[in-house]
Amino acid sequence: MHRSDVVGRTRARSHVRTLSQHEELPLLRDHLLRLDHSSRHDRFHGYMDDGFIERYAEKCANDGTIIIAYFEDGVVRGAAELHPPEQSPDLLPEIAFSVETSVRRRGVGSFLFRQLIAEAHAKGYRSLRITTGAQNQAMRALAKKFGANLTFRHGESTGTIDLNKQNQPELAPAGFEATLAAARAIANFNRAYWRMVLRMYGWGRAA
Repeated sequence: MHRSDVVGRTRARSHVRTLSQHEELPLLRDHLLRLDHSSRHDRFHGYMDDGFIERYAEKCANDGTIIIAYFEDGVVRGAAELHPPEQSPDLLPEIAFSVETSVRRRGVGSFLFRQLIAEAHAKGYRSLRITTGAQNQAMRALAKKFGANLTFRHGESTGTIDLNKQNQPELAPAGFEATLAAARAIANFNRAYWRMVLRMYGWGRAA
């Protein structure tokens, strides 16, 4: 089997969706616990132990936080969080992102960012706040790409995103869209194949 075939089949098992409330605690928690030391430091602006992450995931599952997750082989490998404005002292909804090392450099962060902005638009939010560690170059670059004006304070970069300027989001990366399209194509092919087999043996109705 060619390496390209293996890669294609692996990518076809990727998808993105919003987690239901009962899924948030186990799936978000397990994803955050899998982050390596550096990624965990970047996500929480400092190292946090497993107990903190478990309490954090439980809080998200109970306070109305929206989680958009990137799945690969049925496992959450990336997550975008939209925290409700009432959780913030200035009533600005806050966003946060985490992507496991194994799926980086595939456009996952950018795709999740776009999905989260679309969700914020749908909820009628006008602006978002993002806070990231001063050393988290990837997230700082991503935030600036979407119009965040970042300022530095106490080792953190904090900025706001004006959603009025996000009405024309960029298209998702071609490779990432191809991943999702491949998954849909395979599913459609499988359904068509089995319909044909059933008709051949008289077990199904003709379309």
